[in-house]
Amino acid sequence: MWTCPKCGRTFKKQNQGHYCGKAPETIDEYIAAQPEEIRQYLKEVRNVLHAALPEAEERISWSMPTFWKKHNIIQFAGFKKHIGLYPGSEAVLEFAEQLKAYKTSKGTIQLPYNKPLPLELIGEIAAWCYETGNHP
Repeated sequence: MWTCPKCGRTFKKQNQGHYCGKAPETIDEYIAAQPEEIRQYLKEVRNVLHAALPEAEERISWSMPTFWKKHNIIQFAGFKKHIGLYPGSEAVLEFAEQLKAYKTSKGTIQLPYNKPLPLELIGEIAAWCYETGNHP
């Protein structure tokens, strides 16, 4: 077991990645708490998701920005080297061809900061998740 020296939480893995402190209550709070150099990336992802899902509610779920309408449609989060996009495993399979340039795993897409964000593709994935009911 490992205890984080900053927040005192205990984890099974040594140096487990986690969110220290009080979880953000809004997406604005989440973005403001991130390092300055990644805030613009998060804002761009948020804007494209808002445009693709105008009827969805923005909320924080699992300490991550989430677009929600009766269920989580899609989530995203900022990390040291990438934006994590969480559309669910069915979406990753559906868009596998377009996602070949990115690291993916079950339900997760990593969008590195050293590549342009595929904003149009992010919007298409979000709309597909909403329209088909496939979600994380």
